[in-house]
Amino acid sequence: MGSREFVRAAPRLDGMVVSAVGYRTAGQRPALHRGLPSPYLTVIFSLDGPIATGGTPDQATGPDAARTDIVVGGLHQSPAYVVQPEHEAGIQLAVHPLAARPLLGLPAAALAGQLVVGGTDVLGDRAAEIRERLCGLDRWEDRFALLSEYLRRRAAADRATGSVRPEVAEAWAWLARHGGAGTLGGLSRHVALSERRLTALFRAETGLSPKQAARLMRFQHAKDAVVRSVAAGGPPDLARVAADTGYYDHSHLVRDFRQYTEASPTGWLAEERRNIQAGAHGGGEEWKT
Repeated sequence: MGSREFVRAAPRLDGMVVSAVGYRTAGQRPALHRGLPSPYLTVIFSLDGPIATGGTPDQATGPDAARTDIVVGGLHQSPAYVVQPEHEAGIQLAVHPLAARPLLGLPAAALAGQLVVGGTDVLGDRAAEIRERLCGLDRWEDRFALLSEYLRRRAAADRATGSVRPEVAEAWAWLARHGGAGTLGGLSRHVALSERRLTALFRAETGLSPKQAARLMRFQHAKDAVVRSVAAGGPPDLARVAADTGYYDHSHLVRDFRQYTEASPTGWLAEERRNIQAGAHGGGEEWKT
């Protein structure tokens, strides 16, 4: 049935990169993967051929697919479909949206409405050079070290992209502390802004409203809980997951699963079970870079 390898790293970039996963598969049956919405931006450096993506299965597999060696994706509300060929390799980063300015040179909101942007269009030609160097390295440890140093240098450079307003930064941190379960009224009182003003500032920075970001955070926690149950070898208790992650009830969790995955929880798990067991969703080896 071929081979699958997933290796996770701790980037140590002051929280700007939340996770880094190196992947390599070979001998797999070609398929489509659902890149799920999350509270983080996506950056992928392919170590193989171009990555083909689309907003629908037909688009991803058709002539209108976006094909690029370096993927940059903003915050989105529906799946991105990614073609998985017989063999592929790359490094996928989850980037904190409030780190978009230092790492990408633009606010996360600039990527809103664009499922995928070519990496060199955002990062410049230097990113293509880094990708070539990554392809020439043999060890994951060395690849992660090179990529971390590249990002560290980008963050240290002065590109006059401005800074995130402290009210927006605190609003994001407050939502994260509450696991996406807090109310907009409570959030606006916490940052001493009206709900309307807070929403406008938040959307201008991230491309999402605070309510949309909160829903993504809550869904992320629920999905992670489901993944942990499957990785441990047991069936997920969706009612318990819903209660533990701030959902009103089981049906509300199922509703969010259907919106964000375009499948039921059981349908999504049927597709992803092998990836979960192989470590694609966590539990892989970590390199300290």
